[in-house]
Formats: sequence, structure tokens, C-alpha cells
Amino acid sequence: MNALYSLVLVFALVLLALFGVGTAHMAKLFGIVLPLVAVAVFLAGFAFRIIKWAKSPVPFNITTTGGQQRSLDFIQHSKLDNPVTPGQTFIRMLLEVLCFRSLFRNTKVGIKDGQVTYVSAKWLWLFSLLFHYSFLLIIIRHMRFFFEPVPACIGFVEMIDGIMQIGVPRLYMSDILILAGLGFLLARRLWDAKLRYISLVTDYFPLLLIMGIALSGMYMRFFAHVDIPAIKQLTMGLVTFHPVIPANVAVSFYVHLFLVCTLLIYFPFSKLMHAGGVFLSPTRNMPNNPRLKHHENPWNDPNIKPHSYAAYEDDFREAMIEAGLPVEKES
Repeated sequence: MNALYSLVLVFALVLLALFGVGTAHMAKLFGIVLPLVAVAVFLAGFAFRIIKWAKSPVPFNITTTGGQQRSLDFIQHSKLDNPVTPGQTFIRMLLEVLCFRSLFRNTKVGIKDGQVTYVSAKWLWLFSLLFHYSFLLIIIRHMRFFFEPVPACIGFVEMIDGIMQIGVPRLYMSDILILAGLGFLLARRLWDAKLRYISLVTDYFPLLLIMGIALSGMYMRFFAHVDIPAIKQLTMGLVTFHPVIPANVAVSFYVHLFLVCTLLIYFPFSKLMHAGGVFLSPTRNMPNNPRLKHHENPWNDPNIKPHSYAAYEDDFREAMIEAGLPVEKES
């Protein structure tokens, strides 16, 4: 039902844009006001979440470890899974952000012959990687609508993305790969009963929304054949704060733009903020060096002295014995 609710919500957004522009003729609202508001909300919300996380105190070392800690010289140290220096931590973070290394090491839990088993889950890593990098390529390609002249690096990315020259207009590899990645992530939530049970609307809605953005973009290119120069005139007007609404912009573009605006507004308040939060995760960005450096809670009150268990038992031994609790010594 959560998947159905999310699908209905995405369809409602599409119908809202179709009605708003095609019937109510509110092109200025959907083409100028909403994009500017969406970008402002995205930037302000993103900055607020990052600043809030950055200001959160982390008094203890809580690094997630996946290998042997640095110890005696003859014991092999797992530098990437248990870093102790800033350099090793940086490499670990780099592999995490660029290669999803922890997801690559992920396993799937199941029950076979009455026993709990762990099997490889590399498909999740592969399709997640395809989705994220395809999304990045699509964003870079779309930057050509906000620059005049278009930088050579953006043109190079666009050329590489469509180097196979499939069809006219050409089919970009990132379009196919992002749909494949989204399709796998969505099917995984629908197929796996355990995952489906814990999935909420907030898990399905981003997948379906991004899928709607990708499909509407492909529809404009291959079926609606929208006026690209008119669209660039609109986007350049937004960038230069001299907005204009060209007369020959198709309604399908406003649907696509409205879905993008919805994603921008939704992004800072959703789980999608892991894109920025991963850099501030103390379980990843801290070296695991408690044997080399003493970590002390800065909130410790100097007037409160440590109270050992032995002293605690001395204070409450009789009450513990009366309650039937085990004690280290009877008296």
C-alpha cells in the first residue's frame, strides 16, 4: 500500500502540472516562481541540515570497524577497515563515497535448513552504483542549459554519455542505466517480504519521483520533441534573474520541471540527505585510534568522581543479597 500511495502521489503531481499549465495557464507559476522557490528551499534546507550536523558534539570515538585494529607489529593491520591515521581515514571515506565500499561488503541474511545464513549481496551494490553515477551524469549534462557558452567539460561528458549514437535523437547510456538502477531498487523493496514490511512511503516516493523525472525527460526527447532553444531561453532567464516564458515551450516540459522542483524541495527533509550526511558521519570520518590517543568526554563534571562497581556493591550489598542478585563477595 505504501508503494501504491507513492505512485498515486507522483501521478497527482503530474496531473497538477498538466492542469496548472495546460488548463489554468499558470506557466509563470510553474516556470518561474516554483523553480526559484525550489532552489532557495533546497540550498537553505541543505545548508541547515549540514550546519546542524556539523555542530552536533561527538565526544567519543565511535568508528565502525571491519578489520583488525593496529596492534602489535607482527599482527597485520587492516588499514582501510580500521584506520588509525587521518590519511587512512581519508582513503576510507574516498572509497566509501566513490565506490560504496561498505555496500560492496554487504551480505544478505536468510534461513536455510533451519539455520541463519549470510550470502553475498553484490547486485544491490552494482545497481546502486549504476543509479548514483547515472544520476550524476544526467545532472552534469543538464548544466548545459545554465551556461552560455557551454563549458567544454560539460560537452565532453555529454559526448561520452551518448558515444554509442543509438537512434535519433541519440539515446544516452545514463538514461537506460538510471532506469535499470531505479527499477532494481524498487523491485527489491516490492519482492523481498522482509524489506517490504519495513518500507514506508518515504522509501518508495523518492524512487518513483526520480523515475518520473527520468521518464518525462525521455518522453520530451523522443516523443514530444520539445523546443530546446526555447527551454534554454527560459533556464538562462532564471539563472540571470531576468525570467521569461517563451511562447512555444511544451506542457510536457513544465511537468518535467515541476517534478524536479518537487525533488529539490523534498530533498533536504528526506533520507536523500545521506548525499551530504555521509561526509559528517562519525562512524566513517573518525580514525579508530583509542590505543594511541586518549579520548575523554568534554562534558565530564570534575566534581563527580568515578564510582567503581566494587564501591557500588559495598554500598548496596545487603539489598542486593536480599533481592537475590549475585554479588562478588558475601560480606
